Amino acid sequence: MPRILRFDHVGVTVQNLDLATEFFVGLGLEIAGRTFVEGDFIDTVIAIPHSRTEIVMLRTPDGDTGVELSSFVRPDPERGSPAAMANELGLRSLSFEVDDLQAQVDRLASEGYGLVGGIGQYEGVWRMAYVRGPEGIIVALAERIG
Repeated sequence: MPRILRFDHVGVTVQNLDLATEFFVGLGLEIAGRTFVEGDFIDTVIAIPHSRTEIVMLRTPDGDTGVELSSFVRPDPERGSPAAMANELGLRSLSFEVDDLQAQVDRLASEGYGLVGGIGQYEGVWRMAYVRGPEGIIVALAERIG
């Protein structure tokens, strides 16, 4: 029976690739590469003829998991809801474990990225917050406390 070997990455389509890259690098992700993708391969996979996209591949410091940021050159991107809430269908959030939740929240707030709600605590084990990042992306930040 075929099986999954590992989780590799999540893809997020954005309009402002530089701003989104800066945001995730600020969280601690590392740039693994940046390139343009076009041609038969991508047209076949995404079913959009004559597409061209620029991607930035980011990896966690341990190198295990990635975030692929993609910005379409053609066709023009289709706008999603920048104010999507956690109960809307589709990708809900990207989640990262951090070592100092309050410091991350404070830093992001100083850059104009606010909390969706507040900082919650789960069973004395985790503190967690949702931050609304660039283009409405919800980023869950969690700190292990127990």
